[in-house]
Amino acid sequence: MAKPAAERAGSSCHIHLSLWRDGKNVFTKDGDEFRWFLGGWIAHAAEMMPFYAPTVNSYKRYQAGSWAPTRLAWSYDNRTAGFRVVGVDTAGMRIECRIAGADANPYLALAASLASGLDGIENKIEPPPEFEGDVYTARDQPQVPHTLNESIAALESSTFARQVFGDDVVDHYLHFFRTEQRKFDSVVTDWERRRYFEMG
Repeated sequence: MAKPAAERAGSSCHIHLSLWRDGKNVFTKDGDEFRWFLGGWIAHAAEMMPFYAPTVNSYKRYQAGSWAPTRLAWSYDNRTAGFRVVGVDTAGMRIECRIAGADANPYLALAASLASGLDGIENKIEPPPEFEGDVYTARDQPQVPHTLNESIAALESSTFARQVFGDDVVDHYLHFFRTEQRKFDSVVTDWERRRYFEMG
């Protein structure tokens, strides 16, 4: 469960990725592969969001100051960013995506990450400028989607997702995510009973 308690930080599934060729990491601070991979990963994050955050509860992690990201920004060794670059100028340089929650299917989240980054390399997608400082205060940076409904809409309209996963896979998971949302929408929660019935 991504957010088991409102007063505590949620549970995540951070993804660390680097690309290797002939036994050597090809990511370097000024390298094209690193820059384009990062650019593609960020560019496709919103439309791939259901693979990182598949439940209604997933989106309750994304709160300012909660150690979970709220913006699709990147930075060097900055835990407030959705994408954190670590191990700069070492053999272990990598990109850490801090978006996925503990409820993510790791195979789907990794597939979405690789597809996005490799598309960045293939199409030479540039990342936005590095953000310096507290990303939680950055009102000009694109937001992580707020709800499962918002993410479903982004996946549904994504031509990229259909290109890399195929229609059958995307339609299957859209059905799953819509069912998840519909089941939640039909439930009367304890919070609603306390607020609208017991206090009335």
